[in-house]
Amino acid sequence: MAENPSPSKPIEAWITGIGLATSLGEGIDAHWDALDGRRINVDDEGFAPYVVHPLAPVNFDAQIPRKGDQRQMEAWQRIGTYAAGLALDSAGVKGNTDILARMDMIVAAGGGERDLVVDAGILNAEAKGNAAPGFLNERLMNDLRPTLFLAQLSNLLAGNIAIVHGVTGSSRTFMGEEAAGVDAVRIALARIAAGQSDIALVGAAHNGERKDLLLLYEFGDFNLKEKFAPVWAREPHGGFALGSGGAFLVIESRPHAEARGAKPFARLTHVVADHARRKRSGDITSTLESLWSKLGSPAERAAIITGATGAEPVTSEERAFLRAHPDIPVRSTGTMFGHTLEAQFPLGLAIAALSLSRGALFPPDDSSDQEIDMASPPAQIVVIGAGHWRGEGMALVEAIG
Repeated sequence: MAENPSPSKPIEAWITGIGLATSLGEGIDAHWDALDGRRINVDDEGFAPYVVHPLAPVNFDAQIPRKGDQRQMEAWQRIGTYAAGLALDSAGVKGNTDILARMDMIVAAGGGERDLVVDAGILNAEAKGNAAPGFLNERLMNDLRPTLFLAQLSNLLAGNIAIVHGVTGSSRTFMGEEAAGVDAVRIALARIAAGQSDIALVGAAHNGERKDLLLLYEFGDFNLKEKFAPVWAREPHGGFALGSGGAFLVIESRPHAEARGAKPFARLTHVVADHARRKRSGDITSTLESLWSKLGSPAERAAIITGATGAEPVTSEERAFLRAHPDIPVRSTGTMFGHTLEAQFPLGLAIAALSLSRGALFPPDDSSDQEIDMASPPAQIVVIGAGHWRGEGMALVEAIG
């Protein structure tokens, strides 16, 4: 896919750091080994009847050394802060106060985790008739930690990354489920391309092992139940298996990276986004085709990594788009990692950059006919994100050298 011409050529952006902590492990080597070995970590008993992809064992002390910091974070924050530290290590900027002090941080985050003990106590008291006037306000004032407002504030992840890792440049937190992850990367690239930023830490984290979240998505009939199946084999009803994981990237301008001798994983060339109305059948397919056309013409050795959720009807409409491009190999992060909501798009970018840097597309782990082998090294990978309810995006990632 050739670069679109522009009056003033944008500054080239490189992905120089990758931080991953997911159901498959931590770090890029562990993830590449798991992907190459077609390993999937699924739990269909702990939250039965729902299927989840639990976080692999992690020693949080390695990236969050102070126990006090860990105690005041809920799981999603610990996962994200840990993955952010891995990305800074990967980029070779961990502890570099000069760079960290001017590093932009863009995080995609949900509303945080509820305190289930407090919730259950309030509901039980109400059911037993023990809720006097003012009871609810009194319990909320006395039982919740100061950092909570019913649920944790979305910008606490960015705050903890700043405290633990010293990333103290500008900070932005986007909300909006999958679309937030797309926009976080889109804004980071736009700032670097325009010369407004030299280096940015971008990403998200998600804790899928939450009863409150499973309840929330069950109201919309989105959860995968009873038995795991690859994303493309879940029709006709479908559903997603929530996954726990954090994915962060260090993205920086090529001149900045070259000046400090950083080795890139890949080039981030374009990020485009849209918001289909989803009123009629085919709306999502049309939007994806429109986004695809904005990226240019596919290279001879192109591949696709998609965050397809498994939920319907969006997954069937995305599959219709993919069938219009049958010769391009596809891989689904939803099959391997589960669905990580805000983190799904950054996760796809991380896996794309890792694949390009290794000169190979990992083998398919799919029982349908959707995913095909790729013998030659990929030159370009398009990352696709179509939200289970709203929002679509694409990114073009290219090999360097």
